[in-house]
Amino acid sequence: MSRFMKHVIKNKFPKTFIQLKNIQARQLNLLECHSKDLLSQHGVTVQKFKIIENADETNNLLKTFNVDEYVLKAQVLAGGRGKGHFSNGFKGGVHVTKERSKIHDLLKNMLGFKLITKQTPKDGILVNKVMVAESVNIKRETYFCILMDRNENGPVLIASPAGGMDIEDVAVNSPELIKKIPIDIYEGISDEVALDVAKFLNFDGPLANMAANEIKRLWDFFLSVDAVQIEINPLVETTDNKVVCVDAKIQFDDNSQFRHQQVFELDDTSESDPREVMANKHNLNYIGMDGNIGCLVNGAGLAMATMDIIKLRGGEPANFLDVGGNVNENQVYEAFKLLTLDSSVKAILVNVFGGIVNCATISKGLINASKKLNLKIPLVVRLEGTNVSAGKKLLEESGLLIQFASDLDEAARKVISSVEK
Repeated sequence: MSRFMKHVIKNKFPKTFIQLKNIQARQLNLLECHSKDLLSQHGVTVQKFKIIENADETNNLLKTFNVDEYVLKAQVLAGGRGKGHFSNGFKGGVHVTKERSKIHDLLKNMLGFKLITKQTPKDGILVNKVMVAESVNIKRETYFCILMDRNENGPVLIASPAGGMDIEDVAVNSPELIKKIPIDIYEGISDEVALDVAKFLNFDGPLANMAANEIKRLWDFFLSVDAVQIEINPLVETTDNKVVCVDAKIQFDDNSQFRHQQVFELDDTSESDPREVMANKHNLNYIGMDGNIGCLVNGAGLAMATMDIIKLRGGEPANFLDVGGNVNENQVYEAFKLLTLDSSVKAILVNVFGGIVNCATISKGLINASKKLNLKIPLVVRLEGTNVSAGKKLLEESGLLIQFASDLDEAARKVISSVEK
């Protein structure tokens, strides 16, 4: 589902008194280690590092990765890791050590346990990866970001010499320390602009040119991977006169997935709603909600109208599920499977208006799913459009207990009534 449709859903439904429990955005967010790996591949300067998934890998790690000081960082999609604690009582999701003999014990206390920070759920997030990196001796920290801005109708560069902290706090307390520059998508970041930003970040002499080069590489990276945001906090000056991206957060345009399959394969779904993951796997658009009436609809607009009428007639939709215009029988089966995984769903409403969609295809998938899944809950179906007569005939001859509806209002009334019985 596009970010535009999510925006419409978020803003439309409160007006119709439908409250979403949790909008599950598919927007790809990478772990820090994967972000740094991508940056490195595009010529951006990052610290050397290794990714460890098992403490037993320590010996091999130490044989191939020898630095003066090590930083071990738990890899989860949450901030505040350094001040967090693990479910086993171990303190800190970030550790610095010069003693190679301690690395095994540190990894053993981090991997396989949940890390709890101010940004995680109460029970924390399971740590499956730890990034072991070369420690960087930081002299100064700055902030750099490029993001898509609706107000500017394009990308915007944001920079601040006050890095290593929440940029929101800087904006409130010291707005003069923030530079914001709209970027022409065709012209990009010129040498002049990059150098001006570097100097604003207080990089002097040769370091100014180094920082400007990093800024241009980050812009090239932003374009090449279809990012919607790349945030480097901090972009640092080291004591040995280098400019290094120490931490990175990258968000990508989900609509560009077909161009960047290798990037999207890095998606860590362990923290995602499993229903959302399952839907994404089968090219279905799904959002979980609070109610008890499962909805299978083709088209986002029709899906919203269906949920509106359910709410209007006193019912509660359990989900937004749009199977799209090119749906096949297997996708219909997977959609039903997805609905039945939710124990709160007490009835299902299928509302299909066949334009591109063939109603017979929907009916065949529906029959197959109902029989394979041994569907026990009430099923209400409203079909209109392409090949509707053949679709209805298939359903009528299937032997399934189906309530048919001639229009959307009747369908809503019937499915709500079936739940109330």
